[in-house]
Amino acid sequence: MAILTDLRDPRIEGVTVTRVEVTPDMRQAKVYVSIMGSEAQQKLCLHGLRSSAGYLQSRIADRIDTRYTPRLQFMIDEGVKKSLAISQLLSELLPDTNATPADRAVDVPPDDES
Repeated sequence: MAILTDLRDPRIEGVTVTRVEVTPDMRQAKVYVSIMGSEAQQKLCLHGLRSSAGYLQSRIADRIDTRYTPRLQFMIDEGVKKSLAISQLLSELLPDTNATPADRAVDVPPDDES
């Protein structure tokens, strides 16, 4: 939530946190994000997130009562990109499910009845 509301960095926009993996000792946290836009925009946004990690860690420290505050490491989640690529491949390979039976009919030559 703090990414969307608290950060005022113009580089950070179109970000969705997809998952967070925290080590058992709570010292490290990998934050996987999906970023809308071109690859250059994604790299710029990721750089902005990494620059804001200290501020976000302090916000987390204010909200949780633990011995350690996790050190945030931002990573781009490739899962969304891969799922879109797979979806596109499947749509090219599989027949259109919205097509009518006549659209899907294959031309079959008539039987020779001689």
